[in-house]
Amino acid sequence: MSDLSSAAPLWQPDAAHIAATRLTAFTQFVAQRHARTFTDYTELHRWSVTQATDFWSAVWDFCGVLGKKGSDDNADLLRDGDRMPGARWFPDAQLNFARNLLRRRDAADAIVFQGEDKLQRRLSHATLYAEVARLAAALRAAGVGPGDRVAAYMPNMPETAIAMLATSSLGAVFSSASQDFGVQGVLDRFGQIEPKVLIAADGVFYGGKTLDAMARIAEIVAQLPSLSATVIVPYTQSEHALEAIRGGAMWADFLAPHASEEHIDFVDMPFNAPLYIMFSSGTTGVPKCIVHGVGGTLLQHMKEHQLHSDIRPDDRVFYFTTCGWMMWNWLVSSLASGATLLLYDGSPFVSRGQLLWDFVSAERCSLFGTSAKYIDAAAKLGLNPAVTHDLSALRAVLSTGSPLSPEGFEYVYRDIKSDICLSSVSGGTDIVSCFVLGNPNGPVWRGELQAKGLGLAVEVFDETGKPLEAGKGELVCTRPFPCMPVAFWNDPDGARYHAAYFERFPNIWCHGDWSEEVHHAGGHVGMIIYGRSDATLNPGGVRIGTAEIYRQVEKLPEVLESIVIGQDFEGDVRVVLFVKLREGLALDDELVASIKQVIRQNASPRHVPAKILQVPDIPRTKSGKIVELAVRAVVHGQEVKNVEALANPEALEHFRNRAELM
Repeated sequence: MSDLSSAAPLWQPDAAHIAATRLTAFTQFVAQRHARTFTDYTELHRWSVTQATDFWSAVWDFCGVLGKKGSDDNADLLRDGDRMPGARWFPDAQLNFARNLLRRRDAADAIVFQGEDKLQRRLSHATLYAEVARLAAALRAAGVGPGDRVAAYMPNMPETAIAMLATSSLGAVFSSASQDFGVQGVLDRFGQIEPKVLIAADGVFYGGKTLDAMARIAEIVAQLPSLSATVIVPYTQSEHALEAIRGGAMWADFLAPHASEEHIDFVDMPFNAPLYIMFSSGTTGVPKCIVHGVGGTLLQHMKEHQLHSDIRPDDRVFYFTTCGWMMWNWLVSSLASGATLLLYDGSPFVSRGQLLWDFVSAERCSLFGTSAKYIDAAAKLGLNPAVTHDLSALRAVLSTGSPLSPEGFEYVYRDIKSDICLSSVSGGTDIVSCFVLGNPNGPVWRGELQAKGLGLAVEVFDETGKPLEAGKGELVCTRPFPCMPVAFWNDPDGARYHAAYFERFPNIWCHGDWSEEVHHAGGHVGMIIYGRSDATLNPGGVRIGTAEIYRQVEKLPEVLESIVIGQDFEGDVRVVLFVKLREGLALDDELVASIKQVIRQNASPRHVPAKILQVPDIPRTKSGKIVELAVRAVVHGQEVKNVEALANPEALEHFRNRAELM
């Protein structure tokens, strides 16, 4: 058992809470349908994996998926079920993604948007449907049909959701990138998928500044010969030099010929028809183009929203995300459960972080989602929303992007709200969802992810491919699941797809996370994620997860952030830690000793870095993940193949040619 576990959970739902959850209702639904009982979540999870077609069929019915499931015989809902990749779920199904997200047509809020302190908007479900109808008609008139790609270079604003819904209503394929990507970063992504239409905002607000995008858009369009139209969304109201943009039209002008359109002719598609093309981070080369299907994405998201996050009609769901991160896709799908989207675009630290909580409080947010790095930063800033804001409507907090430290768990319960379900979740763009996530009926332990996802045969393997009962190893999934990627784009023989997930252990999905199961009395099994296994340190042949060091170092008030790598040195690997300190502080011998002491006492002597060095900044991806592999490459004098994938590529220079590492 990990030393992160504690004798008592941080939170335990009471009987009234458990009785009211969607997970309880689903458990009762399945028990009645299959004439059996489930004593706890572990038993339900075991059944969901061993009776997978029964489980996913029940999810379809319970969550109310709109569409034709196909055969009434559950045995026909999975073909080639012994193959990974190659299994085919719901092979006879027909459905439309947008129809499921636009099922409500009433006057209640569908989207509430805030763009820093500059702009606020509100759309009802009826208005959202009407806006999608007009854009769908305009896209159809522009020649967009099933299988065509529509790309969005957009902030997290209502028009981005409208564009996705209109695209998917036609059976076309949607792909997005946020406007913090530069020209080459966009071309590395959209250039591979050859979109027919590009939708782009004229600029963004960030950190109190207005950032114009029109020159970048013109340069991007000039190098995307597949485009037949470019639609400019006025957000910052910059000077619109449309003459520089081939095929350019303003949003209002593009929609004007279809202003009277009130109906959407949804195109039903097969279960595995492409819905999204998403991209890997691209820090080790040109990004991989990961294709996700209509049915798998919808079914998995509805399961995660309703069963794991307890989202219900009229809940108000917030996730701090950009349109270049899969959590945007995850967030928008909550419309299918009848929820309201709370969209925010801009810096989370406007007004020293208070603006975000002003928005959450004013809009009566039910579920607040963010990154682990935001929670760490909020704690360092001393934000205390439990005191400064009315969070009485808040039932759940979700964290992802990187492992949430045990201190992050404590901060949430101390300074945000004590009576909530805190779900640290882990998955990724690869599955547009999570392998390990929340359980609204279960306890929350410090530093642990609550539960394996229902329907997902998640295990931890040792290096030989054998399941581990205890100890750290590779997170794997041993059976097929519906939200596996349909394919990689431009990978006709599937070789790149196979190499990405199935090369390590044949017929087993290897996710690349260094993980551990935690077993509690009563049968509860939690999980700990220690970071990416390809960034795992290996001094003296002993594997160490990077998160194990971060958890200790970032306890120190002097340290804002850190990044650790393994440096090849004198025939072995030595651990090198870089720290970003609070403004005005310098790394001295006393602080070095303090860092080493806290690591030695709370992790082990093997975790203690051989070198600790100060840097002014730490490089990260657009979604906020620190890039250990890129730093390791720079330290070893190797090329970082795609610096465009980084939000702050200039930070890499702080690690280059350091005399202390020679």
